[in-house]
Amino acid sequence: MRVLYFICLVGIVVFGSSCSYKQNQILFEKRASVVDTVSQKAAIISYRIQPQDILQIRNLQNLKYIVDEVPASSASGSGNNATAGQGQTFQVEEDGTVALPAIGHVQVMGLTRTQATKLIEDLYRKNLLKDPIIELKVVNLKVTLLGEVRSPGNFPIVKDNTTLVELIGQAGGLTPAANEKKIKIIRGKNNTQNVTEIDLSDINSLSDPRAYLQNGDIIYVAQNKRAIRTENLQNFNTWVQPALLLLNTALIIFTLSRQ
Repeated sequence: MRVLYFICLVGIVVFGSSCSYKQNQILFEKRASVVDTVSQKAAIISYRIQPQDILQIRNLQNLKYIVDEVPASSASGSGNNATAGQGQTFQVEEDGTVALPAIGHVQVMGLTRTQATKLIEDLYRKNLLKDPIIELKVVNLKVTLLGEVRSPGNFPIVKDNTTLVELIGQAGGLTPAANEKKIKIIRGKNNTQNVTEIDLSDINSLSDPRAYLQNGDIIYVAQNKRAIRTENLQNFNTWVQPALLLLNTALIIFTLSRQ
């Protein structure tokens, strides 16, 4: 009978250990050494426009202009009409120019969004408009967020200097299984990829230049150690529990047959 009780106890313990747990995230509490912003200041680099980029442009002084009031023949085939509130999109050609209504081809490759906005604004002011206020967005920029977040996937970079924390917020936050201390940002192309680890338990991560996202970044949030142990234990229980159940049943039948 003692053997029977022991096996039943083991079965209860194993079953109980397979239950889910709740892991509270510890964010922005620790204060580690101050980030060396001088040596890392190059990490905050405004994106520079490249060929094949898609620019969304509108004149805030007159939302209809560039969208409705310019004849279709004035615009290049690279431009696509949108609603007046959103502006029109134009693709940057391989030579680095973008064809805009009434002013023609404008060289924008290598310029930041702010520089390109000022250039286009000045050209429209000089050639056509009295007081244009141009809004320009690069709408094809994106990053990929994977791992232990509520809603992984691809996310557009809609503004300059988007941070890792802002992106995770857009994705609904971290899951209870996330390792907030080692969030990886994979940056670069082909053989020049670099991996940066950000510790979100450290409040200094909020001002870490490395946490400003760039086009094409891949962010991976791994599981924490407790989640990994729990998952391994659950996998182990998938075959241990049936075996224990079978053994317990056999011992019960054996014990009853001896009485």
